[in-house]
Amino acid sequence: MKKQTAFLVRRLLAARMPVILVALIISVTLMTDGQFVQFANIVNVLRQVSFEATIAFGMTAIIITGGIDLSVGSLVALTGVAAALVMRATGDFSPGLAIALGGLTAVVLGGGVGAMSGVVVAWCAIPPFIVTLAAMLIARGAALLLCNGQPVDGLPEQVLFLGRGFVFEDVIGKSLPFPVLIMLIVYALFAFTLNRTVFGRDVVAVGSNEEAARLSGISVRRAKLLVYVLTGAVCGLVGLLHDGKLNVGDPKVAEMWELNVIAAVVVGGTSLFGGRGTMTGTLIGALIIGVLNNALNLMHVEHFWQKVVLGAVILTAALADAGLRTLERKTE
Repeated sequence: MKKQTAFLVRRLLAARMPVILVALIISVTLMTDGQFVQFANIVNVLRQVSFEATIAFGMTAIIITGGIDLSVGSLVALTGVAAALVMRATGDFSPGLAIALGGLTAVVLGGGVGAMSGVVVAWCAIPPFIVTLAAMLIARGAALLLCNGQPVDGLPEQVLFLGRGFVFEDVIGKSLPFPVLIMLIVYALFAFTLNRTVFGRDVVAVGSNEEAARLSGISVRRAKLLVYVLTGAVCGLVGLLHDGKLNVGDPKVAEMWELNVIAAVVVGGTSLFGGRGTMTGTLIGALIIGVLNNALNLMHVEHFWQKVVLGAVILTAALADAGLRTLERKTE
């Protein structure tokens, strides 16, 4: 009987996120009189979710190691401004080359800032919260300094496709926004890395027990450094996509994104204590938050109450996960 109970608890843990998402979709469809499931609205939700969800995959890897990164929103702003400045400076080049150079600048800059945070966290043993809080302030200030606090315009017209365009529009219509395709590609890469590579196993081992990982020959510092580098690079990619969405590089964008990103990771079942988490859970967590935000907008709920609801959902998800984990341990 105990084995059967333990089996049921494990199955419930594995299936809880898809079940919650489906139940939420059904509920909001009924509460919005079917407005939510209109095709155009679904595509809009996916596009809105894609930017923060893409960053959340990197954040998942960081949190699995037992760390956190509060600088992701500021990095999106900084890399977006840097990419915009490069694209404007290379305006005489072909649009494709100018965009490629801007994108390369954003990804390298984001990865570089992530590397600096990772080095301080891994080698100086300073808490990630403090390190990335400092990085958040520095990156946001640098973004404002680069452009004197003003949006950078004059970008190639073709950059709009990166933020607003649709993939294979002639074949499937306006069904697959380009940012959603990028989100799915990044998801696949991070999921493969975490589940199928030695580095992914090292990340989980470091978060589960750092000392045991070190004694078993795992390079703890290397694992910590790389997750911050990868997350910074992903922020650079999103910074470029956001330039395409706005058609400018704005130093004030992505404020408070770090909270939404962390919320998606936590709702998706990743433990803030490290050692446990999945990219699929994070994807579903991001979709849950996106669906919830969209539903509240469709129901014309005041902005202040939306924050209250979102906070309650995050707390409920954390409590439910903790309760299920406790039950799982008792039935083992």
